[in-house]
Amino acid sequence: MTTTEPQSRDFKKLYKKEVANLRLRANLKKATIQALDKRNDSFAELDFDLLRNEAKKIKQESVSHLNELLSQFEDNAHKNNCAVFYAESPEKANAYILDVAQRHAVKKIVKSKSMVTEELRLVPFLEKFGIETVETDLGEYIIQLAGETPSHITAPAIHKSRTEIAQLLHDKIGIELNDDPTFLTGEARKALREKFLSAEMGISGANFLIAENGTAVVVENEGNARLSTSAVKVHVIVTGIEKVIPKFSDLRIFMRLLGRSATGQKLTSYVSLIRGPRRQNEKDGPDEVHIVLLDNGRSALVGTEHQEVLHCIRCGACLNVCPVYRSIGGHAYGSVYPGPIGSLVTPLFFGPKNAPDLPFASSLCGNCTEVCPVGIGIHHQLLAMRHEIKAKTKRGVEAFIFRTFRKTMLRPQRYRLFSRLARIFSSTPIVAKAFKGWTHYRELPKLPARSFREIYKSERGKE
Repeated sequence: MTTTEPQSRDFKKLYKKEVANLRLRANLKKATIQALDKRNDSFAELDFDLLRNEAKKIKQESVSHLNELLSQFEDNAHKNNCAVFYAESPEKANAYILDVAQRHAVKKIVKSKSMVTEELRLVPFLEKFGIETVETDLGEYIIQLAGETPSHITAPAIHKSRTEIAQLLHDKIGIELNDDPTFLTGEARKALREKFLSAEMGISGANFLIAENGTAVVVENEGNARLSTSAVKVHVIVTGIEKVIPKFSDLRIFMRLLGRSATGQKLTSYVSLIRGPRRQNEKDGPDEVHIVLLDNGRSALVGTEHQEVLHCIRCGACLNVCPVYRSIGGHAYGSVYPGPIGSLVTPLFFGPKNAPDLPFASSLCGNCTEVCPVGIGIHHQLLAMRHEIKAKTKRGVEAFIFRTFRKTMLRPQRYRLFSRLARIFSSTPIVAKAFKGWTHYRELPKLPARSFREIYKSERGKE
């Protein structure tokens, strides 16, 4: 059985490797700055704060009434002739999808971009049962050929330059070595077209679920999702339960925010509203539509201080502004959800023991909160999670140091004694060894020979 747990416990080892990769850092800096410039330009004509407040209110209502809205969505989806499956865990979601595929003797699946299927590690799971699953989003296809996982929520191959992508496509599918983006896109499209025509089943995610009428909304730029949902006999939608919103009219707010926040577009190229399988008088569309709603720790957050994490619409804007993400990239996080929001989502969905260091992978500069289109206080959430993790871990050297510091600062006599000792021992090898992790990148400040109090006393004595 393929494990769905992240590799975030290895964060300290992973980030040290990635931060030394100067090519990676250059690629990330260029791509994220371009994305931010486009985002800022696209919001110039809108009142971002007004839109964000409206979106936040909708998400607050949605998450606060999650069970009711999910029940309403399920009822309406059934009326639309969709099958709905509530999966408490990744294992149950994977088992259901496998059962659907095996009942239809599926040998090939085309899959559009979906963060939840990455969360499930669905592709390697299905391949263990002999079912070929092809990523059809260009970025995801590149990552699949490279044998990697996505390094960004909306731009999976953001860490690769076009020269690297050209070399990869040349090596893997034999296309001419040419790094022109138009050429590369065209050649990849040719390779994928045959996959679309021969697949028996399609899998997609969903950006929003509308409770009012049982509609699943898929937002994309390449058209691959539409081919994955309409040119196959069976379509499976896999998404998180937090994607549900009350009304169809609510969608207009998110459509104005999502594209701008993610890619700097006023509106994405394709917005598909899926309400069920092909009807009797329709030529295109699947014979069956299955909707898999994943919980995986989400419902447990409702009513807690971390509830607002479920507001996230996966735009990726917080990654683009994060100085830590820009320095280490997505793979260092060891999770399908990288960056500031990933540092929250991963420990909340998979348990803090699987990601004990991620909430500390932040400068707490607040850029992520400022840019979030649904008003999540990301850096406040990270700080709260740090307190929770520290409260549950054994008191170590760091805790001892801070307890000692507190007691020292509360007593003048202790402070004066500590100051004298610090001046005596600060330049010794023992201190240098104790702080070697800190001094690897910076020097310890040199302490003055005399304290201010001693200088003051001395000068007063001369009067």
